[in-house]
Amino acid sequence: MGPPNTLPFPSAPTEIADLYPESDGKPMAETERHFREILKNFNRLENHFAHIPDVYVLGDMMMYYKEGNPRKSISPDIFVTFGIGKKERRIYKIWEEGKPPDFVLEFASKGTYRTDLTRKVQLYAEIGISEYFLYDVDRRYLPTPLMGFRLIGHEYVEILALPNGGIPAATLGLEFHLLEDSFDIYDPESEAWLKTSDERAEDADERAEDAEDRANQEATARQKAEAEVARLQAELERLKARR
Repeated sequence: MGPPNTLPFPSAPTEIADLYPESDGKPMAETERHFREILKNFNRLENHFAHIPDVYVLGDMMMYYKEGNPRKSISPDIFVTFGIGKKERRIYKIWEEGKPPDFVLEFASKGTYRTDLTRKVQLYAEIGISEYFLYDVDRRYLPTPLMGFRLIGHEYVEILALPNGGIPAATLGLEFHLLEDSFDIYDPESEAWLKTSDERAEDADERAEDAEDRANQEATARQKAEAEVARLQAELERLKARR
């Protein structure tokens, strides 16, 4: 019998799940600007699909694409998968989820752009990801700052821009539009730009302020109208009194 108030020495883990680490030890983004762009656009997409229960939006998660081989992994900046539900996950195993993501968005940088344009193009096509988009945050490394690829057969074909300049992501039903210093995501169905939670709050505050301004203007106009009616009534009474 062992000494009191001691815990048994833990044994080495044997579950196969332990073979698949939750982190690759690499930072989420190369620079602060990359980090902010990833968070902003993740939040936009998450908000857009929040009301659909079987759409999973996440990023910077270890994704394993070959069972039994933990070295076969990738960690997309942002990905969207339809039909798998919003339950919390620690890693993404394609063979357990039953499918790869439908859409991946990578934010290219000095340290990643070569891989983004070569290895990842080939790998994402092999995995079967329907659409792969790339954004060059620094506007220095990709052939064009915003690029989209669609899987045709077993290869990616670059997506041509629409007459309005947007690059359509058919899997998402959205358009990606390049701006001077970033990009925006447009929903042609609702004819609205996707918003972050902060942007929605700002819009709500502006609408509240506009509503308050309109209410104040209406109240002022009503007071003026009532004062004018009272003046006219007084004038009428004065004219009657002079007869």
